[in-house]
Amino acid sequence: MVGKYKYLLKNMGLMTISSFTSKILSFLLVPLYTVVLTTQEYGTYDLYTTTAFLLMPLLSACISDAVLRFTLDWGKSSEDVLSIGIVFYLRACIFVFVLVVINYVFGIIDIFNEYPIFFLLYYCLCLLSDILTQFARGLERIFDVAVSGILSSVATISLNVLLLIIFPLGIKGYFIANCSAFGITAFYLIFRLHIWKYVKYNVSKDLKKEMVTYSSPLIFNQIGWWINNVSDRYIVTWLCGTAANGVYSIAYKIPSLLSVFQTIFNQAWTLSAVKELDEKGSQFYTNIYKIYNCGMVLVCSILIAGDKIIARILFANDFYSAWQYAPWLILSVVFGSLSGLLGGIFTAAKESKVIARTTAVGAGVNTILNIAFVFVFGPIGAAIATLISYVLVWLVRLKAAKNIVNININLKRDILSYIILTTQSFLLFFNEKYILFVFEMIAFLVLLLIYSNDLTMIIKQLRTKNGK
Repeated sequence: MVGKYKYLLKNMGLMTISSFTSKILSFLLVPLYTVVLTTQEYGTYDLYTTTAFLLMPLLSACISDAVLRFTLDWGKSSEDVLSIGIVFYLRACIFVFVLVVINYVFGIIDIFNEYPIFFLLYYCLCLLSDILTQFARGLERIFDVAVSGILSSVATISLNVLLLIIFPLGIKGYFIANCSAFGITAFYLIFRLHIWKYVKYNVSKDLKKEMVTYSSPLIFNQIGWWINNVSDRYIVTWLCGTAANGVYSIAYKIPSLLSVFQTIFNQAWTLSAVKELDEKGSQFYTNIYKIYNCGMVLVCSILIAGDKIIARILFANDFYSAWQYAPWLILSVVFGSLSGLLGGIFTAAKESKVIARTTAVGAGVNTILNIAFVFVFGPIGAAIATLISYVLVWLVRLKAAKNIVNININLKRDILSYIILTTQSFLLFFNEKYILFVFEMIAFLVLLLIYSNDLTMIIKQLRTKNGK
């Protein structure tokens, strides 16, 4: 099997080595976090990192996305692209430094004055790692991206064990371990790619303007995704307290298993989407959508069925109650993943405004529903609000994507499968273990039957494809 499918699968394979290792190791460390850290400490760390992820696109103008997209354009100078990215990176670091100092002097938000240096380090190292990783992907140095991910994973698990168990530094050790992982990724890529050869002082002003024009709408997209992904944690903290946010945040660890597949696919998919757009590869897009949707639905079903078992193994003490939030967050990942796949089509077409507009719709709905649902139902209301907003983004993007490429899918069949997943989530709240197990397994078998024709068709097509 060669051509477009082989290219996508090869990149997915390399990304799997990197992302799967990182995500699985992070997942396996959950029992350590829930034993060593209190719910309040974990909630505090979560607020720091989610705030950093908000400020990254805001202060850097989403330059890392532009670095990837324009490095993929053969007519653009890689040196100019990266140099422009580095300039925006330095500006962003200066901005966040000023914000940290102002907050420290005037005490605007007290919780962020507890570990200001760690916040600054986390922001700067994470953003640098992101820009260099996107540049490496744009150069199609996927092997180097995979190796950097492995090194980062090894550093994460080693330093977490060292600084949380051997030298029990608590939340400070947790910060140091994760900041170091980003630093190692950046350090490796700098020397492996000889980054200094790409950096120059004088760059194309036209290219800079073009990159900013592309990336600026993505600021709203990233903020929108931030709202969809993490604003619920701020609202839970506001209405229910830091400890409740700690429990709610740890619930994301179960959906992170499904996010592994999302991350792996999306990193490889953008490269393929760009290559295939000019060829009007509608059938290629349709087949990939079907494969992706089928895989996400089936894995989602398995995770929902095993939610309580996974929570019992991973979550210690007060963290166990997080199981009740996980099913809705797992479902959110399914629709977020499908939205990301469709977003790859917009990225290929450089339709960044469509990406931003569709995400903004979901973000607005998410904010309103989060406040209302958390006030009435508590943290579980936040999980349900997040799910609804992701479904909305998926629907809007699916409609918009059909204006660019022709995607032929059986929407009624897919909606039926989503209803089955929702039913599985509700069944978890019944206490009859054996009856629950039987119903969950029946649901999974029904999903296999629903997608059997697609699975057979896709396998045959993949076997017979011998080129573009």
